[in-house]
Amino acid sequence: MKKFFQQYYSNLFLTDRLFTALGFCIVLFLLKFFFAWLGDIPEIATGAVAVLFFIDLFILYRNSKGVEVKRFTAKRLSNGDENPIQIEIANRYGFGVNVRVIDEIPFQFQIRDKDFRLHLKPAEIKSIHYNLRPTKRGEYDFGFIRTYISSPLGLISRRYNFDGAKVLPVYPSFINLGQYELMAVSRYLTEFGIKKIRKVGQSSEFDQIKNYVGGDDIRTINWKATARKGGLMVNTYTDEKSQNIYCIIDKSRVMRMPFEGLSLLDYAINATVALSKVAMLKEDKAGLITLSETIGSIVPADRKASQLGSIMNVLYKEKTRYLESNLEILYTTVRSVVKQRGLLVFFTNFESLSALQRQLPYLRRIAKYHLLVVVFFENTELKGLSTDPAKDVEGIYHKTIAEKFIYEKKLMVKELNKHGILAILTPPQKLTVNVINQYLALKAQQRI
Repeated sequence: MKKFFQQYYSNLFLTDRLFTALGFCIVLFLLKFFFAWLGDIPEIATGAVAVLFFIDLFILYRNSKGVEVKRFTAKRLSNGDENPIQIEIANRYGFGVNVRVIDEIPFQFQIRDKDFRLHLKPAEIKSIHYNLRPTKRGEYDFGFIRTYISSPLGLISRRYNFDGAKVLPVYPSFINLGQYELMAVSRYLTEFGIKKIRKVGQSSEFDQIKNYVGGDDIRTINWKATARKGGLMVNTYTDEKSQNIYCIIDKSRVMRMPFEGLSLLDYAINATVALSKVAMLKEDKAGLITLSETIGSIVPADRKASQLGSIMNVLYKEKTRYLESNLEILYTTVRSVVKQRGLLVFFTNFESLSALQRQLPYLRRIAKYHLLVVVFFENTELKGLSTDPAKDVEGIYHKTIAEKFIYEKKLMVKELNKHGILAILTPPQKLTVNVINQYLALKAQQRI
């Protein structure tokens, strides 16, 4: 018996029902001093509790694997989205059991362990479903799945520790990419009543080999095909459809501001992934540049199948820094990396007009060679403050200051537009949709 308890005591827990029964027995012993007619009832009650205790102990521990528990998750979690988690519990006992499941979720969620209670019939399997919404990218450690089992007697509880330890990476938001693809296809991909016509051009994108006719450029004669065919054959080329679409993400301190649990950097990263997906769907090449006081990561623009995965693998570990971004080094990098004219979407944030004017000379230089779209954010808290009615002099002061900053943001848009730079001023929660709509509008206008 001693060996048994040494082996199992750490997984054995006494329940409230047992303590209630023991308390009742103690009360009976106390009452016996005053009421002799109780006789042997306290001893009988105590003996009955002891017998039931050992019966409960025996039926719970005679089966070494009374329950089986597994956790099912995706291979990676999507940042800022609700990610489904499933726990499956199977009862291997020959009787119904009450189950308490505690899932040790990663500390980043700042939530006490998930606690679930349910009843399982003999040989029954049930599933627990819940969602987790991460707000930071990185690695998340899941711990044990601790399961407490009690029989219908309910005097003791046996704990099973299932090793659900797993490290899951949290990637930029990818769950909702499908809806952005649908938006691109259904609304902007083609116009009703317009027939798609192939236009022959002289770019480097090869189309086909055809017979030579008068007027064809003799420089395109394919001599190998001519020798095989016995007549002049020429190469034809189509106009280059793929344009370079680069997302440039500012990682400096201005992107640390939080909104609904995510930083502005996270919103920019999620929008970059969605825009890259839509751009490749539209047959453009997606690329990436990150910067702060120095250039961070560079992913050259491409349209290969693995390009989106390459972009996500880079963005997965990006973090904000504390220094101001260096747009001079961005200009030299763009000039050396982006060889042909393309669309550059620059995610940053300006809190004052003076901050914009310091960076404006570099933005104007970049806009000389590329179509530049600067994306920065509305301060939604200031917007709410400006719309709330003022109740006193201090409230009027705060309201006035808030309206001043909001008006200054609008002036920044006009200042950028005046120099031929497109600007998107957007609340963080609408960033992805507004950026994709701007890109699709530029495609429809054939500006890229």
